[in-house]
Amino acid sequence: MKSDKKKVIILLFVAAFIAVVPLFALKGAEFGGSDDAGSVMISKIEGKEYQPWFTPVLETFIDGELPGEVESLLFCVQTGIGVGIIAYNLGRLRERKRLLAAAEAANDAD
Repeated sequence: MKSDKKKVIILLFVAAFIAVVPLFALKGAEFGGSDDAGSVMISKIEGKEYQPWFTPVLETFIDGELPGEVESLLFCVQTGIGVGIIAYNLGRLRERKRLLAAAEAANDAD
């Protein structure tokens, strides 16, 4: 059991290290979104300005661009749903392991 805790702690430190290193290693770098990077790359490849071929559904409904706060809210909701799905599945796996261990212990007792 202690070995598992050590692994988790080490992995958490590694994840934090991976998240923090780019902030210090790339001083002055501009961290833009993938949409912007894709548009720039397409413009470089084709040699002309990129024209989007699709208008987002919500922007079509409101007949304009979504405010940044709304985009952030939608991103947070999407993140929350994803975290909920992952947490649910991890909980199921843990419960399954506990039930299998209990059933195995009951079989050994018989």
